[in-house]
Amino acid sequence: MEPQTPVPPRGRGIYLLPNLFTTGGLFAGFFAIIAASQGRYGAACIAIFVAGVLDGIDGRVARLTNTQSEFGVQYDSLADLVSFGMAPALVMYHWALMSMKLDGVTLGKVGWLAAFLYAACAALRLARFNSQVGTVDKRWFIGLASPAAAGLMASFVWTCHELGFVGEELRYGALAVTVVAGLLMVSRLRYNSFKGSASGPKAERVPFFALLIAVGALIALWVDPPKTLLVVSTLYALSGPVLWYWRRHDSGRVSPA
Repeated sequence: MEPQTPVPPRGRGIYLLPNLFTTGGLFAGFFAIIAASQGRYGAACIAIFVAGVLDGIDGRVARLTNTQSEFGVQYDSLADLVSFGMAPALVMYHWALMSMKLDGVTLGKVGWLAAFLYAACAALRLARFNSQVGTVDKRWFIGLASPAAAGLMASFVWTCHELGFVGEELRYGALAVTVVAGLLMVSRLRYNSFKGSASGPKAERVPFFALLIAVGALIALWVDPPKTLLVVSTLYALSGPVLWYWRRHDSGRVSPA
């Protein structure tokens, strides 16, 4: 019997397909920054939502094709920082926060510091998420997810821009949205991740009414994308504080016995 030839070890590399979607999301975020600097705010906001779609696809593709890797996880996190941290902050800054300087030097600094606060909160949110993977309930996000916060920022700018408002007119509203979105990301509020932890035939079951809501949202998205996205992102951002208040109110009504 002839001795078997040892199989050479496989070279270390990266998986192309999921990382290709991640690269696409990174490109969309970078394009949003360039478009905002050129005053093309509608295109910039659309690019952020495209990045969000690609971000949702790359993880699912990796799981379906069994091509998960530590490299992909870290690359996805870095791409998210650009697409959902830097891009929304700079879009909001170029559209409205830059106009804060019209009210004085100090408020001008407040404008770009608010944009930095949002970007820093996005980085902290992503770092905390990576450090807690596998230790938290997958049904919930701790703090507003960075794609959802970016969606709130982008939909606000997109809707106001489509309605003919100038960022200079809404600079204080933009300041409030930026600060609130950033702080919600680093908060301890719980948000539904829409990822059921159950397994088996009941894992993906949802009420029939939820399906009707989803169909209605898709129709509204087709009719008026910016307003629909603003309503959906705002309701989701508010769901965290509302659920927190609801749980606290219910716990206060429970008798000590």
